[in-house]
Amino acid sequence: MLFGRTPVLPTAEQALTGRSKPIFSLPGRHTVLGTPLLGPYPEGYGTADFALGCFWGAERRFWQLPVGVWTTLVGYQGGHTENPTYEEVCSGLTGHTEVVRVVFDPALISYERLLKTFWESHDPTQGFRQGNDVGTQYRSAVHTHTPAQAAAAEASRTAYQKVLTASGHGTITTEILPSEGRPFYPAEGYHQQYLDKNPAGYCGIGGTGVELGDPFETNWGVSCPTGVAPAPQSTEK
Repeated sequence: MLFGRTPVLPTAEQALTGRSKPIFSLPGRHTVLGTPLLGPYPEGYGTADFALGCFWGAERRFWQLPVGVWTTLVGYQGGHTENPTYEEVCSGLTGHTEVVRVVFDPALISYERLLKTFWESHDPTQGFRQGNDVGTQYRSAVHTHTPAQAAAAEASRTAYQKVLTASGHGTITTEILPSEGRPFYPAEGYHQQYLDKNPAGYCGIGGTGVELGDPFETNWGVSCPTGVAPAPQSTEK
């Protein structure tokens, strides 16, 4: 990728081996919400996994929603390497994408509302990139936890494709896949709630300017306060 080559997902045979256990620990609680990052989560709450580019700004999109989000954390998902490090993911040799895990109270916010924020917070037509961030780790993805989530994600992708096409945008490249068999590996502690710890830090999240619309009529998205900054000239943020 650093030499202008088109990013390519590695096969399982090509991917880095990884390790059976993580080599770093996480903070106990969310720096903004004050809730546990790794649980236990309240009974009846849902889990949603979204990949929409650099996970620093993406995570902030979800913790700033006005109601219903209990905790968020960032990690790696959808690849082959067990318990990868950030440097390994950035190498393009793990197959993972940068993911935000959202734990939510379905009595206060629906999965469909989370999907609306997901779609409107990035450009899902760009393949292995978001803006100037280029690499397989920046691809758009939804990893679902229930059949109902899968159905909702597919329906929202179809609905959003219609409004994107009408606005002159291309074809959505977002993967919608079950989380089963695709473990979520939490990222290093310094990545968790990064933009709360570093308010002026890099935020590469920016949508297409096209809203999903009915039946998702409320725009829950939150803009990056510092705008979309130019990306560094490498795969690392």
